[in-house]
Amino acid sequence: MTVAVIQFGGSNCDRDTVRALDALGIDAELVWHEDGLPEATEGIVLPGGFSYGDYLRAGAMAARSPIMEEVREAVAAGTPLLGICNGAQVGCEASLTPGVFTINRSARFQCEHVFLRVENADTPWTEQYEEGEVVEFPIAHGEGRFEIEDDRLDRLEAEDRVLFRYCDEDGNVTDEANPNGSKHNIAGIAGEDDHVAVMMPHPERVSLSDIGTTDGQGVLQAFR
Repeated sequence: MTVAVIQFGGSNCDRDTVRALDALGIDAELVWHEDGLPEATEGIVLPGGFSYGDYLRAGAMAARSPIMEEVREAVAAGTPLLGICNGAQVGCEASLTPGVFTINRSARFQCEHVFLRVENADTPWTEQYEEGEVVEFPIAHGEGRFEIEDDRLDRLEAEDRVLFRYCDEDGNVTDEANPNGSKHNIAGIAGEDDHVAVMMPHPERVSLSDIGTTDGQGVLQAFR
């Protein structure tokens, strides 16, 4: 499988993601957004960073890049896609998943480790974990607060499309454990089909054992 890691102007987690995928034996390729998707693309990552300096809204300009039409077509054909941090913002702006990621409750950029509870272990992105398992991932964002209309939130919950929630070390989902004010402590969700997912925390930053924990490997393993 060849995973296309799409680079926009301002992406800065693209090479980290390629290295993490390569370490898992998954072929990954940096793809500049103006060049379009390679024919061999069998997976897509929208990586973290600050595409176009977060002008207008985080992810808004990248979501309107011509390559995103190719991305939509690939996703519609069943190609797995993962949006991470800024890539999650792009994914929501491109309507690949519902809701938006907006300014943190603190109105400040936050860079820290957080605990996540696995809510649905029956998806490609979470099948390496147990339901209810607590994992530790880093966040690094200024616009990570997940917001969605109440009726769409109800549907998201009813369809079991919440993948991860912010929690404390013991798995308790509390307001104190919510770093950015996301509705229902949501940290990651699946799209209409579970081969599409977006999440604010960074799995690629906790995937290499020589620099820390490997809790994030389970998410990236989905590309196998």
